[in-house]
Amino acid sequence: MTVKSTPFNMVTAHKQYSEMTDMPSAQRAKVDDMYPTRLATAPVALTQPRRDAVVKGRDLSGPLSQEQLNEFERNGFLFIPNLISGEELSALCQEMSELMNNDTYRDKEFSVTEPASHEIRSLFAVHKLSKRFEKLAKDERLAGAARQIIGDDPYVHQSRINYKPGFAGKGFNWHSDFETWHAEDGMPHMHAVSASLILTDNHEFNGPLMLIPGSHLEFVPCLGETPEDNHKSSLKAQEVGVPSPEVLTTLVEKHGIKAPKGKAGGLLLFDCNTLHASNANLSPDPRSNVFFVFNRPDNRCVKPFAAPKQRPDFLAHGPEQG
Repeated sequence: MTVKSTPFNMVTAHKQYSEMTDMPSAQRAKVDDMYPTRLATAPVALTQPRRDAVVKGRDLSGPLSQEQLNEFERNGFLFIPNLISGEELSALCQEMSELMNNDTYRDKEFSVTEPASHEIRSLFAVHKLSKRFEKLAKDERLAGAARQIIGDDPYVHQSRINYKPGFAGKGFNWHSDFETWHAEDGMPHMHAVSASLILTDNHEFNGPLMLIPGSHLEFVPCLGETPEDNHKSSLKAQEVGVPSPEVLTTLVEKHGIKAPKGKAGGLLLFDCNTLHASNANLSPDPRSNVFFVFNRPDNRCVKPFAAPKQRPDFLAHGPEQG
């Protein structure tokens, strides 16, 4: 049974979103940099120990069991298969399709297209563009899990839809999201978690997310100054803020690589500092997910630690907007 979605009026949503992105950023205080990165010279050590706890809300209400929290704390990620199914899943998939095929959003700053096909590859701020995804971001199955992990009621730091078309979907280099959010957005601490709901089946041939379990316990400082407006190129292919082959080899030899796979409707929760990447999609099957980054209110972004200016609001919402 196909369920008709109920998206925002797209013209109104786009107007509201444009007004939001035109707002000046709030004044952000200077705080100590606990995780120096984008360095001019190689550090003495390849990695530095994490200085923030991983699970901070074990006593708070939420959907995760203590065993699941233990697994997340140990590996830096947790995959929950079949969280959503049936008509609810169908409605989310239809909503995704309508958003990704809406020409209003093509070639906008908050969308990324494939170079050859011009299909939208990533669409940001989807909880601002869709009532259905706004509701999903507040769903206790996602937001409640985030609360248990980060230790407070979360706000959405970033949201997006990722889409890898069959045969044409590009891969993405190994990176820690926190390294980028710290350097370019000014996120002070590792108090954020990503929730990725897979909307198409993920299998070994269509470029599933790969993660290095245990890598969240070590911060990898990266070399190279952040270019002006780096996000304009990094959203298509990240080249700044990526670990060296030497450190990746060391971490993979130590921890291995995992690629959680499963049917559409599964939820992947992963720590902001877990190293991850994905291969190109060489199968005929598309791979897509809707992705929410949940941050703690007392971890709101300050002045970027290693960039000339903060990235646009569609990449780093504040709690007053989340």
